[in-house]
Amino acid sequence: MSEFASINSITQVHEFMGLKKPKHPLVSVIHAREIHLVQMPINTPFVFNLFHISMKDGIEGRLGYGRNYYDFEEGTMIFTSPGQVITVEDPTHGEHSSGWSLIFHPDLIRGMRLSDSISQYSFFSYDIHESLHLSEEEKNTLTEIIGKIEKEFQYIIDRHSQKLIVSNIELLLNYCTRYYDRQFYTRANVNRDVLSRFEALLIDYYQEGDQLVRGIPTVNYCGNQLNVSPKYLSDLLKKETGKNAKSHIDDFLINKAKNMLLGSLDSISEIAFELGFEYSQHFSKVFKAKTGMSPSQYRSQN
Repeated sequence: MSEFASINSITQVHEFMGLKKPKHPLVSVIHAREIHLVQMPINTPFVFNLFHISMKDGIEGRLGYGRNYYDFEEGTMIFTSPGQVITVEDPTHGEHSSGWSLIFHPDLIRGMRLSDSISQYSFFSYDIHESLHLSEEEKNTLTEIIGKIEKEFQYIIDRHSQKLIVSNIELLLNYCTRYYDRQFYTRANVNRDVLSRFEALLIDYYQEGDQLVRGIPTVNYCGNQLNVSPKYLSDLLKKETGKNAKSHIDDFLINKAKNMLLGSLDSISEIAFELGFEYSQHFSKVFKAKTGMSPSQYRSQN
């Protein structure tokens, strides 16, 4: 297996973007107009071991992210977490290029509240085509916060600096959560289409007998089939129905199980196998967690 080059520090980021040395070792705000793209590793995949939040306009070219690509011309936001493989593909600055990138090392938030909660911002795990689209007002709000972060490390760094920088990063992420909620709401018709295709996928999965080969359908499998990331699928379904993807799959299984328990003389083990469970004990545990009774109790009471 080939090894990718790694970007592990803010200093390395500045070096390959042709920038001056960073003013803070753990965080930087880089404006599109400052970047000397000829210094960047074009068409070369590398592992980016930093948090990266970016909003760009008017930059032509594409950014590879896993198997997908982000088109810089869209003027949207993307979020990546440490360990992602990134490829910059022939970018060039447009005449009116603008935007910024906030990059910070995990050590910046270590030991602080955000370190424990940052995994809850699920958009760090979204695919590129699920990026956040902003209104002008929303762009301005986020850019103001970026200005406050930048101001904190542009001047004298004191004992309050880290706390204020991290607090503003958290504020930025909370606004992005609000804007993603708005985006889910305004795309209700698209979301309902995904929900319909998700439900149809589960039906087809069992009609084709895939559970006998693959086992119980997973959120990862469903996301791949619907061309969305697992996190995005769960968030979308939760906004639409109040339940995440795993709960939908469990509910589907329980409904099928109830029909099989009442409509056949198959044993509990046989029903578990037909549903795709490897062990009947696991089936019984899931069934009881959802219904409050064991499969045998449900069958005997109905």
